[in-house]
Amino acid sequence: MSGSTGERSSAYIITSIRYWVIHSITIPSLFIAGWLFVSPAFTWKNRRFRLPCQTDKSRNCR
Repeated sequence: MSGSTGERSSAYIITSIRYWVIHSITIPSLFIAGWLFVSPAFTWKNRRFRLPCQTDKSRNCR
């Protein structure tokens, strides 16, 4: 072991249960956080560019 830096091999890390527990929580959390951050912007954009109800006589607008 002369010259070893003490780092674990990639195979050891990937086969570790701790690795999968941590990543099974963090990766979905990042997707959920991103969706929660971006989804209000889509709603705001759709409402902003919609035509006003006063000009639309053929439908009932709320």
